[in-house]
Formats: sequence, C-alpha cells, structure tokens
Amino acid sequence: MSVTGESMLSWLKGIFGVDGLAAWELEQYLSTIPRLESLSDVPVGTPVLVRGDTDCKPGESIGQGDIRLRSMKATLEFGRSRGWKQIVFGHIGRDPAQSLAKVAKRLGLILECEVPLITDWFDAGSSTIRAEVKQRIDAAAPGSIVMLENTRAYDMERVLWKAKPDDLPKLAGSLAATAQEFADKLAKVYVNEAFSAGSLDSSSTVVPAGMERVALGSYVREQLAGPMMRCLRAELVVFSGLKADKLDDMEAIIRRGHVRTLFCAGSLAMALKKAAAQRAGSDFTLGVAEDPTHADKPYFVPAKRIEQAKRMLEEGERAGITFVLPVDFVLEDGSVSETIGPGRQQFDIGPKSVAHFAAEVDRFIQKSAGKKSVAFHNGVFGMFEDPRFEAGTRDFMPQLKKMKDAGMEVYIGGGEGGSAMERYGQPDWITHCFTAGGTVLNALGADPIPYLVALRLASV
Repeated sequence: MSVTGESMLSWLKGIFGVDGLAAWELEQYLSTIPRLESLSDVPVGTPVLVRGDTDCKPGESIGQGDIRLRSMKATLEFGRSRGWKQIVFGHIGRDPAQSLAKVAKRLGLILECEVPLITDWFDAGSSTIRAEVKQRIDAAAPGSIVMLENTRAYDMERVLWKAKPDDLPKLAGSLAATAQEFADKLAKVYVNEAFSAGSLDSSSTVVPAGMERVALGSYVREQLAGPMMRCLRAELVVFSGLKADKLDDMEAIIRRGHVRTLFCAGSLAMALKKAAAQRAGSDFTLGVAEDPTHADKPYFVPAKRIEQAKRMLEEGERAGITFVLPVDFVLEDGSVSETIGPGRQQFDIGPKSVAHFAAEVDRFIQKSAGKKSVAFHNGVFGMFEDPRFEAGTRDFMPQLKKMKDAGMEVYIGGGEGGSAMERYGQPDWITHCFTAGGTVLNALGADPIPYLVALRLASV
C-alpha cells in the first residue's frame, strides 16, 4: 500500500476529528477494527509491528511497575505461537533521552525469552529507518521478538503534539514518508496493544496507513469491549481535574443520557459553582482561577467555560441530573473557607464537602436499591501528593467501597485516580481500575482515541 501526502492528510483530519470521524461511538470502532485472531493466517516468519504499552518503570521483580508490559503478554505469545517476527515499539516518559533498556529486559523475563533492544534505529537526518535494522529483522528467527528504542528520541514522533488542524497540510508529506518507511523497512502487518497510549497525538499513530493488515491487541480489545463499555452507561460519575477544558468531556458524558448523579471538584467545579451562582442572580468568586493575569495557567477558567457550564447545568436539570459540588475549600495556605477571595486558590475540597459528598453517595444508593448501577470515578479532588491537600481525595475513597458493598459496579479511570486508590484503598473496594487515564477519558469524553481512528481507517 502506497502512502501519499494526500491520503495522509485525510488520515490526519480523521485523527484530529476534522472530518466528522470523531462522532463515532466506541462500539462502532470495535465492530469495524479486526481482532487479533483475524491474523491467524499470517504465515510463519512474517514481520509484525506491535505498538506496545512500554511507558512503565519496572521495579526489582516481576509484578512491580510492569502491569502494562504484562498486559501485552497474551498478544505477544499469540504471535510467538504463530512464528511471527514481532517488532515492539513505543515510548517511555517525556524525556527523549530515556531508554527502554530496562523495559526490554523486563519484557523478556515476563515472556521467558530474550528481547533485544535495537538502539539508533531511525536516521533523523534523512527521516529513514536504518538499513541495518531491516537486515537484522530479515535475519531474525521465526518467533523472535525485538524492541525498538524510545520513539520519542526522534523528532518525527513529536511533530503532532501541539499541531492544530491548520498545520496538517504541511505535515502530511513527511508523515506519509514515515509511514511508508515503516511498511517498507519493518513490516506490513500491524497490531496495536498500547492501551495507555491512546490519548497521545504521537506521529507513529499514523503508521497503520502503510499497512496491509491491522488488528487490535487482546488486552486493548478486552478493556474497551468490557469495562469501558460498562462505564459508558455509568449513572454515578465522579469527575475532577485541574484543567477547565475537561468540561468538554463532562458534557459528552452528560449527553449520553445515563448519568443521574455527577460529583465535581477541581476547575470543573469552579466553573459550575460560578455558573450556578450567576443563574441564581448572584456570583461566586474563583480567586486566581478567574484572574486574567493567570490566563496562561491550566487552572484558569475563562468566561467561555462559565457559559458552557451554564448550558450544562440547564441540560442537566432537564435530564434530572443531580450536580454535587463542593461547599468549602482548602486554600493555598491550608485554611478552610466556603469562599475563594481575590488572589486565593483552592487546592482541595474541605471537610464539609467531604460530608456532603458522602451524604449524596448514600442518597444515590438508597434510590438505586436493588438495581445494578455503574459508578465511574476519574481524577482526584486536589493536590493529593501534598499531605496538606490530600484529605478530600483520601476521605472519599471509602465511598467507593460503600458503593461496591451496595452491589454497584465501581470503575476507576486510572491515572491519578488509580494512584489515589493504591495509596488510600484496597483492590477489592472497586470492580476495576484501568491501566490508563487519558485513553479512558478519550473513550468517555469528547475526543476520539487516536489509534482507534487510525485502525478504523486502515480497516476500510
């Protein structure tokens, strides 16, 4: 398959949601993208490119910090059983200088085979894959696995990070060439088994454009088709975050029509608190979060977000949704207040809010008695890494257990929420914790999962 600049531009528009592909729901992607088993007829000795979940920090032994690598095991063993030459590639961290050496070693221990790391595999000057890499793969034995060094070591992986739709035409040609390089030098069969990397605008997302066959890995499909589909029908949602633009995701969740109770904290709550006050003919000051001198900060809540919050409240009221918002806050100096004055900033919900949230959980459980309801928890309530601002997040964790004990399915979206659960809770308090944060938010929210869009396009 030849990749042209024109065809790549079409792909990029799809991944960025410019041409309406973003409107697809998760179930549509899953019904279109081939399963791993569809590749059962791929011959022994065929090179197969596997986008792996390599962004991890393995500890001293298997089971420590390597859950993402272990999630790849079934897919990689499937390929080994069929004698494929599998080439695993992916990133680690944000520092381009970080190496996947420890990751490759741990993956080898998990699979009980050697997984050599191929360093310096891409020539940045010519934007080509080095010829010796192809030679090495050609010479590899059937059933072998190799890993390519951190993709973020190369500029080509990062050109889409801050790209906007207007930038896509000038990027299409170089990205088309990159996709063609992968197909010509590495493999024409591609498997995506990188669940946690689904929210990244990584350039390698477009690699499937040059592939003849593609499939979704076993673990990714399992997560998306199982727990994720259940979360799409969540009736109780706990949603928090530093950035006000997550209101887009909250709005998408509301419009699916299943949510009955919505808990909010962070910048999202700030926007809703002010919107509710203005609708009632009063006001609620947000401190530095509405100070124009802080407009470049992630916690800043612009006027357009307040208007969006008003619309959400109106739509929510019509749908019978209960919005549960903080009633007090822990400020930057550790003091607790029901208001946020000029120059002040909130870093956590206060004790009255903790009690308020607990009471609303009780109310939901009572209303849902005898019904198998679904709860989804995303994010944390404050800067929980700092002991001064951890109480809100810490004290809400037992509410998850309360919901689970009441017969509800309880899901955590990974990321910081997963970290908080590990710190303050127990595994049996919840039904499932995802190994990814951004991917889950993409699936539930306003933006598509980039690699699902790419695999859909490659499957047509």
